[in-house]
Amino acid sequence: MSGATTLLGAIADVGADRVRGGYSRHGFDHADAELREWFSSEAAARGLDVHTDRNGNLWAWWGTPGPGAVVTGSHLDSVPGGGAFDGPLGVVSALAAVDTLRATGFRPARPVAVVVFAEEEGGRFGVPCLGSRLLAGTFDVDRARRLRDPDGVTLAEAVRATGLDPAHLGPDPEALSRIGCFVELHVEQGRGLVNLDAPVGLADSILAHGRWRLTFHGEGNHAGATPLTDRRDPMLPAASLVLAARRVAGSVPGARATVGRLVPNPGGTNVIPSTVDVWLDARAPGDGDTRHAVDEIVATARETAEREGCTVTVHEESYTGTVTFDSRLRDELAGVLGGAPALPTGAGHDAGVLADRVPTAMLFVRNPTGVSHAPAEHADADDCEAGVAALARVLAHLAGTPC
Repeated sequence: MSGATTLLGAIADVGADRVRGGYSRHGFDHADAELREWFSSEAAARGLDVHTDRNGNLWAWWGTPGPGAVVTGSHLDSVPGGGAFDGPLGVVSALAAVDTLRATGFRPARPVAVVVFAEEEGGRFGVPCLGSRLLAGTFDVDRARRLRDPDGVTLAEAVRATGLDPAHLGPDPEALSRIGCFVELHVEQGRGLVNLDAPVGLADSILAHGRWRLTFHGEGNHAGATPLTDRRDPMLPAASLVLAARRVAGSVPGARATVGRLVPNPGGTNVIPSTVDVWLDARAPGDGDTRHAVDEIVATARETAEREGCTVTVHEESYTGTVTFDSRLRDELAGVLGGAPALPTGAGHDAGVLADRVPTAMLFVRNPTGVSHAPAEHADADDCEAGVAALARVLAHLAGTPC
């Protein structure tokens, strides 16, 4: 019906962020609802049977749902001020791949599904890949219901507002058992394919990664009336954490550590904050390296907090160990695609969550800027269509014979 870039154009105005630039589309918000309605309409126009599972993930089925299904798709939400391709490219490419296969007269011997996972970025409730984690049973459901967004709305309240029952959130073994294999197409988040001069590649692995929230507790006071020697300013140990993250990550080969969000309370220009919340994102090639880096960063923050008469509490919001994708499936798909290169990634994905449960693979589409999670994220139209063609070949191969 439409190519990937045409389908992306149809949602180009949804969730556009006029302040940050780019897009702010978060799980179970207004933009998300509009995107889900759009997807359901597009899927229905293709004769696909659409339903929402207990965790808010959308499924569009080509064929009768059942075991051994070939599943593809991605997500439609974004980080605050994110790019147009991260997530949506995988969804629109899946729809376009279905169109491509139907145009050739292909009839799948196994059921095929296009899935849209909920709250992949964690931009609203702080936990990435929340829809796939709940589906796979890798995240505590009671904790999930209590998650709050920046406005204090709980996940339970948010899903209830969409018509879902929060009591039904949690592991979904029936849905999981239908997945014979999962293939996620995604714009590359880096310049690996640019350096390899290849429009499409395969994922090899994902770095161990996690998110930690550190709350520094001090004493709120007047910025002008309080001498420096009388202060218990939590912003100082918070600042030491930012610097320690860069220093420690630089000492561990392949590691990355980032503070992308910092919230002082009460947040007045002429007020010494009483608390400061800081979110640390840390990633490294090995589980031990990631944990060691975080421990060293936190130790520095604790030392600075003690010197300033402050305290700090640490909360691990999410963690995913090193993911190595199914080598047999990866090599099989590389053959189907004529030797597409395989490369690692530092970005987390729903495919990484499912990799421990079902055979899983990822296709990457070249990103000429190498930028992601920002408005400059991009993929050229020709490369997007090369991605659709590659995904169609993969789906035809995987779904072309019965289990």
